[in-house]
Amino acid sequence: MRGRIELDGPEARAYLAAREGCAAQDLRITALGGGVSNHVLLVEGPARRYIVKQSLAKLRVQEDWFSRRDRIWRESEAIQFLADVLPEGAVPRVLYEDRENYLFAMTAARGERTWKEVLIAGEATEEQAEFIGRMHKALLQASAGSARLREAFAGLEVFDQLRLDPYYRFTATRHPEMARLFEAAIARCNTERTGLVHGDWSPKNLMVDGNHVTAIDFEVIHYGDPAFDCAFLLNHLLLKSFFRPQFAALYRRCAEKYWRTLEAGKRVEAGTVAHLPLLMMARMDGKSPVEYIRDESLRERIRCFARRLAECEPAGVEDVLGLAYAELAADIQ
Repeated sequence: MRGRIELDGPEARAYLAAREGCAAQDLRITALGGGVSNHVLLVEGPARRYIVKQSLAKLRVQEDWFSRRDRIWRESEAIQFLADVLPEGAVPRVLYEDRENYLFAMTAARGERTWKEVLIAGEATEEQAEFIGRMHKALLQASAGSARLREAFAGLEVFDQLRLDPYYRFTATRHPEMARLFEAAIARCNTERTGLVHGDWSPKNLMVDGNHVTAIDFEVIHYGDPAFDCAFLLNHLLLKSFFRPQFAALYRRCAEKYWRTLEAGKRVEAGTVAHLPLLMMARMDGKSPVEYIRDESLRERIRCFARRLAECEPAGVEDVLGLAYAELAADIQ
């Protein structure tokens, strides 16, 4: 079947059956979330079970938000590179690409739950956090100082479209008192080019199977500032601590295990501390606010904590965690 198709359209089943060489009725197709920027399908056929992903030009959010569709080829390239340097099964395996339709297929992750789901249920383990730290450490070690990767993943256009603009520039317009800090963070992302950056190092993109973890969704990967990824993951653990204070002690142990396993170094740590309060604010008031925190009084409490965190300039990540869980102490008891 030739011609342009969209995975959410009526032609998708026939297209996938033709790719598999089977009858359309022999396929079981399940639409997965795909976030705001992609169509993602789970395809189960007579011979194999896999994922098909297609990039969108206009993202599914309230605000106008666009990005180039060919970002998906960088994601496919990144997965193929990382399969050789990360722990076994830590990333999917690419099966095929369809350049005309901006999609590719990959093996399905071993686990069926995201770390986000596991965390919110209070069922996360420190071993999972350690695995994530080892994955991230391997990614940074394999890419640090690599001229080949610096060239292959040099462009920041898609990262700017999907992260810096909707998270930092947009949020700065709502909090002009913090505009200087957002501008400095954007500058850091453009100048601190020392390793591969996933760009969405989030619990929703980490699939868990017991204590094994598979990383997915590399569409904004680039050669840039590794501190962004560190802060991105830690921010999610902090936000969940505010949202589910009954599990805050667990989230803190996971944050500490991840950070200590990563062994990122002082330079990355300084950047992590700088990015963290800005990402907290961005997930309250950016173009992609975190969907599970709806209570406005809680959102305002997080804003106030993010401002205090930015103002006091903690010395390191352990200090950030200390301040956060001191803020939550009354809720945890």
